[in-house]
Amino acid sequence: MGAVADTPAAAVLLRLLQLAVFLAFGVAAVCPAAQASTVHHYHFLVKRVSVTRLCRQKSILTVNGQFPGPTIRARKGDVVVVNVRNHGDRNITIHWHGVDQPQNPWSDGPEYITQCPIQPGASFAYRVILSQEEGTLWWHAHSGFDRATVQGAIVIRPSRGTTFPFQFQKKPRVEELPPIILGEWWRDDDVNDLLEETKRTGRDVKPSDANTINGEPGDLFPCSARGTTVVAVERGKTYLLRLINAGLTNHMFFAVAGHRLTVVATDARYTKPFATDHVMVAPGQTVDALLDADDRGAGGRCRYYMAARTFASDTTVPFNNSTATAVLEYTRTLRRRGTPRRRPPVFPVATLPAVNDIGAAAAYTTRLRSLASEEHPVDVPARVDERLVVTMAVNLLPCAANTTCSGPGGARLAASLNNASFVNPSAADVLRAYYYRRFRSARGVYEADFPDHPPSAFNFTDPGVRASGLVGAATERGTRVKVLEYGAAVEVVFQDTAVLGMVSHPMHLHGFSFYVVGRGLGNFDERRDPAGYNLADPPLQNTVAVPKAGWAAIRFRANNPGVWFVHCHFDRHMVWGMDTVFIVKDGKAPDAKMMRPPWNMPQC
Repeated sequence: MGAVADTPAAAVLLRLLQLAVFLAFGVAAVCPAAQASTVHHYHFLVKRVSVTRLCRQKSILTVNGQFPGPTIRARKGDVVVVNVRNHGDRNITIHWHGVDQPQNPWSDGPEYITQCPIQPGASFAYRVILSQEEGTLWWHAHSGFDRATVQGAIVIRPSRGTTFPFQFQKKPRVEELPPIILGEWWRDDDVNDLLEETKRTGRDVKPSDANTINGEPGDLFPCSARGTTVVAVERGKTYLLRLINAGLTNHMFFAVAGHRLTVVATDARYTKPFATDHVMVAPGQTVDALLDADDRGAGGRCRYYMAARTFASDTTVPFNNSTATAVLEYTRTLRRRGTPRRRPPVFPVATLPAVNDIGAAAAYTTRLRSLASEEHPVDVPARVDERLVVTMAVNLLPCAANTTCSGPGGARLAASLNNASFVNPSAADVLRAYYYRRFRSARGVYEADFPDHPPSAFNFTDPGVRASGLVGAATERGTRVKVLEYGAAVEVVFQDTAVLGMVSHPMHLHGFSFYVVGRGLGNFDERRDPAGYNLADPPLQNTVAVPKAGWAAIRFRANNPGVWFVHCHFDRHMVWGMDTVFIVKDGKAPDAKMMRPPWNMPQC
């Protein structure tokens, strides 16, 4: 071998062989679970395009010129590599919502939490590691308000050799419909201009002008008939409908005229099937439901509206009170002589709840239960090592000197968890500061002192609490995080408060799915309420809609080392500070440690 390496060509060949061996062993050491996975490759080009909605043309940020963006398709346990090139005019990051990313926070995506943003003209390859997820998730921008238009579906089919658990009850095979993505549209405004105005003035964000289905308001709006989404079905077949709420500010009710839905999954985790006239999906959540193409009970009208309407749990503040529509249309239907070729679609008048129907939202949510089968078991921690009680509030901050603010009382709107209003770093990200703390201090980037309980106890859900003068609306700003031991069983109770009004908050945890073991109205009672938890088959989700004037309790095992964002999925609340970070320490085993960072992480 030494003689062979004496020539320059042989020396180069030897170096290449050594490099190949090194990479093979390096990849195995860093990501052993990915060895048997299929790797899919996608290319995302972030760029602006002009689109027309509600009779007005404007420029929006997109991926590959599409709105919504391309659908990622893979199987359970696969790996997806997405190369993102930023040809837009602003910094961008992408988050893979609901993907646990085991040991790999480097590709999770929230700006200044796990990465610095991808600057215009730059690129970054995300490695999206699928593990236990199976069903519908989605991807979206996690920078500014960009996710209003930078968004798309992730469809995760069962691993090869297996099938949907509901397939055994359905003959013939269940067919899939294109994903249905619910969103919002501002007619005259760039969403990031609205964000900058809110930062400057301290006032609330202007409500959107329309809800959308797959980027279109539907034919109930002016100038919108031509773009309305049409979904074709054949009578007698069963279809899998994948529903995503990508909206920035609204919970949504969804119903299909003349048809019931059978819910079979939420947030890419299977549920016990149940039939319903409507679903309620909070921002960030997904629902998988079966639709039987049998409209005989509706008179065989052939065309039916799929409708999405805002669910506003607090109607005392301005909100988008609109209904988006798409059309479910039967094909291969014999037309009776003398009947018009295309009848107007039927609207779900009786099954789509009113905009303020809290009872309809609660009735749907309480029916969610994990499948809890032999193939899809539950693993709910029966006991917990850490319990956090976390109050959620909209607050006020004093206006800075020599400035004018337009929030209530001339102050600035803010938001908090346990009265700690989170401040995003701007010169470094939390993950890098934590990972390299052995070489330099993380002080100045974050403080590991997020409180486990609210700083003071009061009647959190008393509507008159602020008027009483006992509780103020002020909050404290800071980048405060919570550190968890690897493997700890963790319970978090999210508690709504009436500091500046009560609302149902959609709380999202990166890096984990969690069991929603309990929920209730009023104030959480640490001595009484845990006795009523569902530890047998609670739903497994990544985003929970906390009841207005109530609480929700979640449990999970901190077995994914890394830095993971926790935040309200109303984007204005997140920007105002209703968020924190969970840092999960490394465990002892190789598969209990964070992966090493990619060499080409974006720089601040």
